[in-house]
Amino acid sequence: MSEGKPTAGMFCWNELMTRDTEGASKFYSELLGWSPTDSGMPGMKYTLMKVGDKDAGGMMTMPPEVPEQVPAHWMSYVTVDDVDAAAAKAPELGGQVMHGPADIPGVGRFCVVQDPGGATFGMITFPKGE
Repeated sequence: MSEGKPTAGMFCWNELMTRDTEGASKFYSELLGWSPTDSGMPGMKYTLMKVGDKDAGGMMTMPPEVPEQVPAHWMSYVTVDDVDAAAAKAPELGGQVMHGPADIPGVGRFCVVQDPGGATFGMITFPKGE
């Protein structure tokens, strides 16, 4: 996680998608000392994993539309100035847009891309002035 406001090109967030949030909460709490806390995100259960009072990452239940063969996984997000422009450029560079761009209410706009070698990551643009 970054300290202060993330700038373009910085990794800024890590997020676990799993079908077993209870088991994952227990595992990471016991292994790393993280404290799971409900984020209060509207319309979904989203858990913040904290170290003391600092966010270490987030966790959510894998959406039902994700095929069963997709395992639980961590997604890292990189801050970009314009997620729509970055998503449009990814295919020009041999990548593939896997999801979005889409808005996360109260957070920003994101997409998920795959690089030419198959690595998947998220990109996010935060609202200006935040």
